[in-house]
Amino acid sequence: MALETWLIKVKKSISSSLDTARVSVPNSKVSSKYKSNVGVLSFEIAGLMSKLLHLWNSLSDKTVIRLRDESISLEGVRKIVSNDESFLLGLACAEMAENVRVVANHVSRISKRCQDPNLQSFDRWFNEFANSGLDSHGWVLSCKEMEAKNKKMDRYVTITATLYKEMEELSTVENNLRKCFQCKETIKEQKITDLQQKLFWQRQEVKYLKERSLWNRSFDMVVSMAVRSIFTVLARIKLVFGIGPSLLPRSLSASATVHPTENPQPEENKDSTLGFFESNSKLLKPPPSTLGSAALALHYSNLIIVMEKMIKSPQLVGVDARDDLYSMLPNSIRSSLRSRLKGVGFWASDPVLAGEWRAALGRILGWLSPLAHNMIKWQSERSFEQQNLLPKTNVLLLQTLFFANKDKTEAAITELLVGLNYIWRFEREMTAKALFECSNFNVQSCS
Repeated sequence: MALETWLIKVKKSISSSLDTARVSVPNSKVSSKYKSNVGVLSFEIAGLMSKLLHLWNSLSDKTVIRLRDESISLEGVRKIVSNDESFLLGLACAEMAENVRVVANHVSRISKRCQDPNLQSFDRWFNEFANSGLDSHGWVLSCKEMEAKNKKMDRYVTITATLYKEMEELSTVENNLRKCFQCKETIKEQKITDLQQKLFWQRQEVKYLKERSLWNRSFDMVVSMAVRSIFTVLARIKLVFGIGPSLLPRSLSASATVHPTENPQPEENKDSTLGFFESNSKLLKPPPSTLGSAALALHYSNLIIVMEKMIKSPQLVGVDARDDLYSMLPNSIRSSLRSRLKGVGFWASDPVLAGEWRAALGRILGWLSPLAHNMIKWQSERSFEQQNLLPKTNVLLLQTLFFANKDKTEAAITELLVGLNYIWRFEREMTAKALFECSNFNVQSCS
């Protein structure tokens, strides 16, 4: 009975503290101020800031030089995507611009809650800047200012992410306490006391993090930060790809630009009747001859990765796995595979030929496999579950199978299948031969 009475008192105490933890707004002035803070939207805003930080870092001198000297020169890109440098750079520019546009759309929606009328009309000013380069409010920052702004945003993103984890922990502690009260017959006083103490400190931690994170910042403050970052990132894109007059100071070396001076700049290949973002979106639409247009880029990437594993260890591939691989093939590849395998003998016992096939398959995978793996990375980073996480790579669509020529890719896959067929049969025959010889040896030993 004493325990039950004590439990009732603790329950009332916890309930009372839960009520006082909720925000109460006694007057209109405080209410107005509270509503101007971003609150729970801080987590979405932190995600947008993370993307902006990633976009800016992907435009650094080091990354831009790698794009110019390595990414568009990948053997696989040149073989099945395009060997036109201007076209490839145009794709890179268009994708980066599209990423900025997507973030800007989210910020535009949030900006409607700002009190500053200029921030409320962010979408209008942003489109004006994108199409004409006019920065009416001086939102473009210098590189030095942008770096300082990024450090500040990075701190906010980190603290807000910590707040999210601590709020989840707070919810867990509260649920554990409620469960304790539901089974009060078996609960110990010390356990409830410990949970009550943990709940108190957890609330203090959450309160402290809310004060330091984006949670308690005004819409005007966080949107202003995001807007300046968006304008500066877009200006940087235009500088890097040589699109029109840039408002960023050209304090960087010539390596900061990637557009080939001997070829037309990407903007000259775009429809002048369309706006900046419309023309980029049009460029990102895959031609009919590509895997992206046929919606096969992801499927073929998975197919290539499966074959890559089988080619590395053909002796471990069973008949069922071989049949599963065949079931993944579309009709077009099945047809070409049947044509290639016509007249091929049943036996595969030539070690020299098997070695030649291994070398040939290694060469094909050397340029085809990176594009397949890049496709998986690109897709996974844009999946629904990953939307609020910071991208971990700088993979662009041009480095994947999305813009790859369908016929050329299928020809390469068919070649892999023919070679895999031979070395798979060769390994099975060598294994069967070894088992037969071993069995023969054992029989002779017994006799």
